Amino acid sequence: MLRKLLSLIVVTAMSAVFVFSISAQDSEPQYAGLDMDLSGITIRMATIGGGQYEAMYDSIPVFEEATGATVEIVALLDGFAIDQKLKVDFATGAADYDVAWDHTSFVAQYTDFILPLQDYFTEDELAQFSPAIIDAATIDGNLYLIPRHADISPIHYRADLYNDEAIASAYMEATGQELAVPTSLDEIDMQARFFVDNGYATYGYSLAGKEEALTGRYYEMLFASGGALFDENFEPVFNDEIGVAVAEMLASWYADGIIPSDTTSLLWDGVAQNFCNNDVAIQLEWYGWYSYFQDPGSCAVAGNFGLARGFTGLSVGGDAVRPSGWAGAHAFSVPVTAPNPEAGVQLIKFLTSERVAYEEAQLGFLPTRDDVWDRIIADSSGSDVALDVERLELARVQVSEDFKTPPLIAEWIPFSNSFYPQLQAIILGDVSAQEGLDVAAEDARQIMADAGYYN
Repeated sequence: MLRKLLSLIVVTAMSAVFVFSISAQDSEPQYAGLDMDLSGITIRMATIGGGQYEAMYDSIPVFEEATGATVEIVALLDGFAIDQKLKVDFATGAADYDVAWDHTSFVAQYTDFILPLQDYFTEDELAQFSPAIIDAATIDGNLYLIPRHADISPIHYRADLYNDEAIASAYMEATGQELAVPTSLDEIDMQARFFVDNGYATYGYSLAGKEEALTGRYYEMLFASGGALFDENFEPVFNDEIGVAVAEMLASWYADGIIPSDTTSLLWDGVAQNFCNNDVAIQLEWYGWYSYFQDPGSCAVAGNFGLARGFTGLSVGGDAVRPSGWAGAHAFSVPVTAPNPEAGVQLIKFLTSERVAYEEAQLGFLPTRDDVWDRIIADSSGSDVALDVERLELARVQVSEDFKTPPLIAEWIPFSNSFYPQLQAIILGDVSAQEGLDVAAEDARQIMADAGYYN
């Protein structure tokens, strides 16, 4: 139904594109990138796909109709698969496309292979983008990315579990504490176990359990607990008391059935599906899944969940604990080997324009443009769903106060690829937390030494 609706929007927009681009009223969101004749040019794009990510691409016929270009999507893969494709294509010189998906967490490894974009965009064109995210996309003075949408994770929780007086009474009897939406990781641990042990939820918690997704979720729990992956000299320190405590908790969750038995096979789609099925009591989840979770035609949890600010970490961190807030932004870049770089930039201007970004924000993604933030907040004020408003207010708090990227190093993904199998082994009970993290720390130090960090 959603795809049909978006297709209808695109058809309508195609018939009116010139009106919007020339004489639209100020109250209407605007397209960009439609002011160049690209007749006869085929723009090739390698980008992220799956779930809600693909809705944006339904607007491409508007761009084609207005510019005369043809857009060919040559790769439509999940974030980790498209990252692997970019690595191979950049290394072999096979990136024969004009636009590539990118991400603030990954961009440091690509800077030799993508074009600086500051000369393609005016100050006015960049003015509406979040300065913090533009800064995260800028390395050594070069702007490599134009952001598409940002993301950070609030707590998602099943409202029925927290609104049930009988469950609250049972929790008080079992723990001596009132049942309330958790604010700390210690509280999540206690509540998740209670919900599972007493049959109120299939799983107490859920998280992505492989690849960079697992590294990131561990990192988030680690820094929320006052820990760090590396010290100021890039020495690995995640095998300290705090890092071990986080890893031991994850292993105990797996052993005790608090998280799904297939956790180490789960990526974002699988984690979201578990929550969608109404199977999970509490989890961190990206805002971008909001409209999916609220669709009663797709999700059993629709109308039955709430959102809260990310948790503070384990109490072992003492006064150093802080709210969770692993964050980043999906974006677009232009390979240095692009056959048509200027045409690629025009497509990026279109896909990150106010109009297209606004349509994507309506699906639940967090915008990177101030003008789009203004529109969706104004829209939400008229909603009869209280969570529509609460979600945006909460997101602004998290983005402004809790936003924390991974270490912005080119070795982030190589480090992750070395780290996450050791963490998986810990979760599965194959090694102790200390043993597995010690091995991972040795590997991490070698990666950083090979990259020249200790010279």
